[in-house]
Amino acid sequence: MKTILQYLQDKGYSPASDDTTKYHDTWLSWYQGYVTDFHHYTVYNGIEMVGKDRYTLGMAKTISEDWANLLLNEKVKIYTGTDFDKELEKVFEYNNFRVKGNQLIELAFALGTAAFVEYLDADGEVVIDFIRAGMIYPLSWDNGYVNECAFGSMRERDGNKQYYIQIHKLSKKGTYIIENHIVDAESGADLDLDEGMLPEVDTGIEIPLFQIITPNIVNNIDLDSPYGISVFANAISQLKGCDIVYDSYINEFDLGKKRIMVPISMAKIEMGKDGIARPVFDKNDTVFYALPGDRNGENKPDTFDPQIRAQEHELGINKALDLLSFKCGLGTGRYKFENGTVKTATEVISEKSELYQSLKKHEIVLESALKGMVKAIGRLKGADIKDVNIDFDDSIIEDKVSERQQDRQDVAMGVMPLWEYRMKWYGEDEETAKSMIPEQADIIL
Repeated sequence: MKTILQYLQDKGYSPASDDTTKYHDTWLSWYQGYVTDFHHYTVYNGIEMVGKDRYTLGMAKTISEDWANLLLNEKVKIYTGTDFDKELEKVFEYNNFRVKGNQLIELAFALGTAAFVEYLDADGEVVIDFIRAGMIYPLSWDNGYVNECAFGSMRERDGNKQYYIQIHKLSKKGTYIIENHIVDAESGADLDLDEGMLPEVDTGIEIPLFQIITPNIVNNIDLDSPYGISVFANAISQLKGCDIVYDSYINEFDLGKKRIMVPISMAKIEMGKDGIARPVFDKNDTVFYALPGDRNGENKPDTFDPQIRAQEHELGINKALDLLSFKCGLGTGRYKFENGTVKTATEVISEKSELYQSLKKHEIVLESALKGMVKAIGRLKGADIKDVNIDFDDSIIEDKVSERQQDRQDVAMGVMPLWEYRMKWYGEDEETAKSMIPEQADIIL
């Protein structure tokens, strides 16, 4: 099967191809919750090695979801402060942006890279495509900023697999040209375009109609790569640690139940295809364990009834979760293992906390992408949007007690007026707040 990367190279383009892309499948496997060479393992039952699947907490997806909910939730406000805001909200509703945008941020943090792509459909409506890693091929970039890019996707028509490739490139006059290609996935041959689709469109727009989103983390796989890395790219060992402890926790109840130790001499004997007689147990029945010899000297079964170490395992899981969340920029105490499930802890944070600082850092990249998207939508609708406002909702419980105490100190020092304090903490308007301040003569010293 010919790849999109090969097709672009054959067309004379030089798409980014570095070691970062080699990790996409690994990150995807962790995000999906099953990594074959880790989650499948073997154990010895006294007779043979038996394959088992490791239990998983699925924390790679949980962390990706968590970051998406922190960064782009229903309380985030995107507006221009002009009459265009009504049109902008219509575009968001048409594209189900609040849902799809949140999902895209989740994929960006899981796989390292994602993109918004804007264009006009046949009805003149602005369409926002939400593109994940593996479908993004940067063609030119400067200091990590992608200027030209190709986007590819797999589709099926009449039983044949095809690639749809869209190339955004700059013309000599500085406007963006969009190329459309449909390619046979097997042969790499160009196919006829869909009805109404033009092979090339000069948008006449000098700003990109796409925005690349990455976690604000230095790509330590390839320092010069335009691709981002997964938020858990440097926490694979910690993901393994969580699943190893959790697997041990589940097996503590499974394998810690009463067990019968049976001498091989008491096992059923079956003749194998090779003509050799062997003792046989049901390999899926973990109650029985075959002993090579007679352990008690009486040639009879013996019982083994261990104590369940639930508390020790729960402590181990929580320690593993703390280390994982810290490595992913969420600080410690973000997750807690209780009653067999992982819960997001309710925490009080300050501006100096790891989570708060990481959140503000990631907002820088997302804010730039959202502003670029709004400006692109504006140009497609014939509006030249200059200013875009993004009001993020941190979706975290801040340290209100400490903040209020600091404001009280500011009032005492004369840094903050008392009426402003009342507006902030009592929810009063300015007129009411000022009317509630006693006259100096009425204050009893």
